[in-house]
Amino acid sequence: MNLAALILAAGLGTRMKSDRAKVLHELGGKPLAAYPVELALSLKAKPVVVVVGRQAETVSALLADRYGDAVRTALQKEQLGTGHAVMAAESALRGFSGTVAILSGDAPLLARETVAALVRQTVRRKSPLGILISTLDDPTGYGRVLRDPSGRVRRVVEQKDASADELAVREANMGVYAVQAKFLFAALKRIGRDNAQGEYYLPDLVRLAAEAGHEVVAVEAPGEETLGVNDRRQLAQLEKILQRRTNERLMAAGVTIRDPETTWIDAGAKIGRDTVIEPFCRIAGESEIGENCAIGMGSVIDGARLADNVEVKPYSVLEDSRVEAGAILGPFAHLRQGAQIGAGCHVGNYVEVKKSALMAGAKANHLSYIGDAVIGARTNVGAGTITCNYDGYDKHRTIVGDDVLIGSDTQLIAPVSVPDRVVLGAGTSLTGKVEVPPGALVVTRPAAVVVPGFRDRLEKRALAAKAEKARAGKAAPKGKRARKK
Repeated sequence: MNLAALILAAGLGTRMKSDRAKVLHELGGKPLAAYPVELALSLKAKPVVVVVGRQAETVSALLADRYGDAVRTALQKEQLGTGHAVMAAESALRGFSGTVAILSGDAPLLARETVAALVRQTVRRKSPLGILISTLDDPTGYGRVLRDPSGRVRRVVEQKDASADELAVREANMGVYAVQAKFLFAALKRIGRDNAQGEYYLPDLVRLAAEAGHEVVAVEAPGEETLGVNDRRQLAQLEKILQRRTNERLMAAGVTIRDPETTWIDAGAKIGRDTVIEPFCRIAGESEIGENCAIGMGSVIDGARLADNVEVKPYSVLEDSRVEAGAILGPFAHLRQGAQIGAGCHVGNYVEVKKSALMAGAKANHLSYIGDAVIGARTNVGAGTITCNYDGYDKHRTIVGDDVLIGSDTQLIAPVSVPDRVVLGAGTSLTGKVEVPPGALVVTRPAAVVVPGFRDRLEKRALAAKAEKARAGKAAPKGKRARKK
């Protein structure tokens, strides 16, 4: 089947009350525009053309970044209706002969199977036009689908142009079409603006096809699929629907979600079977979590990749990082961008790792910062250890070998390297100027100073000062007090 896709994404989106174009607002971790584009690509449509208008350069750049040459854009300089938007794409589709699927840029829940059925039935019945419809309890805001006594679709009337009887019709046009390209651009030349909004209505194609004696194919779609986003309230409504769909899909595939109502997982995330996700977790972006993992309550995973059998204890944050099998993280661990945690590693309470690699079996269990570093296999990082990676101007690297024991409250002042099997005593401050052989002990803290009787002298001095203050108060002239210093 020769199929092209045309996505209408040029609307002003005034009801969003936003400085951003509506199709740039995110739903389930992706911009709204991404949903119809990815649906079209999944149908192997070629070309895929997105009509842009408001913030055209920004929208075009986003599409190019995500999809490269697979998507073209066409500019609608003025917003004069949906028919006018399709006219703006004529040059982008020049030379194409086949079926054009026309989709809305703000209807992200539409299923691939629904659009495929519309295209398939339109082609099979040799009709120039097919439309997606839904029977709604409240069709307010939608164009009504009007049929003749035999049940054939004759036209679509927009709400502002409808009579009272027409407004009572519950069958609504969902703004999704399958159109033969030859018919589409010939019919668009016959569409006028003689309507309540003074716009070129794309649904006028229905009337033109019917008047020419053609059957207009109407395919029913579930109302939920065709919901659009016009304001922030609807954006939140669709987010909730997408949350439910995503959680149900994952649970059906073998993922345990303790409380689906409080668990938010973006549509692009992948999670393996037998993984357990506790309440109040957020799994964002295109995160990947392997099989048999445990994600503790309140954790946030954004763009991270976790292998099998990883345990993330409560309230940990993982961003753009990678974790190998069997690692244990948290509670309250923070993996920042570029963190790589090896197999069997432990990253514990209030440990922050940034652009660093912990090799297999390394441990940093308490209150440490590891930045711009490589920590060797089986090395133990004591509580309170800091890699001092920034000198006020540049970032520097810390390299620690295998099987190193780092005592509590150690400062590794980069650039610095620590060979294998070294022991760093508690409180050590190590710079790169110190040459350390493998297996050595390094201690840089000063020797202990012991002053016998110091506490007695301290208390004696304090008591003397208190007595002097009392005498000064008594010696002051009557009616006055010594001013406090």
